[in-house]
Amino acid sequence: MSRPAPKWSNEDIAALPAWTLVQAYHPVARRFSEIFAAEQLSPVQFGVLLQLEATPGISQAELARRILVRQQSMAELLSGLVERDLLRRDADNRRGRAIPLHLTDTGRRLVERAGDAVAEFNRPQRLGLTAGEAEQLNSLLHKLIDASREW
Repeated sequence: MSRPAPKWSNEDIAALPAWTLVQAYHPVARRFSEIFAAEQLSPVQFGVLLQLEATPGISQAELARRILVRQQSMAELLSGLVERDLLRRDADNRRGRAIPLHLTDTGRRLVERAGDAVAEFNRPQRLGLTAGEAEQLNSLLHKLIDASREW
């Protein structure tokens, strides 16, 4: 009995941008896990700290939107970072209003250490790209993130 011709060729598979993104994700995620393991961080925790470095006083809700995490998951994530003295919540006289979040000095030092390794890993040459290609890839990925908000 003969098999039907395959529906997908290797060229068809390689032409699927979202699938290629999934394939690229794995080695990138593995490298980030190695970088963050030295600081006992997850990529999401680093994202929180990096956003707090860039936007001191941001609210929990806005932080969740920026790092693409459900707001329900954010409370537990933040509690762990508070326990490690990496961030603080300024809850004084905030009844009914958003509580601003800030890095502690310990958190700032950790962002500096881990941030250096992240910046090094993101150098275009390290990623096998030219500077222009890295800029184009980053722009396209941001478009994909924006489109994903409609899914």
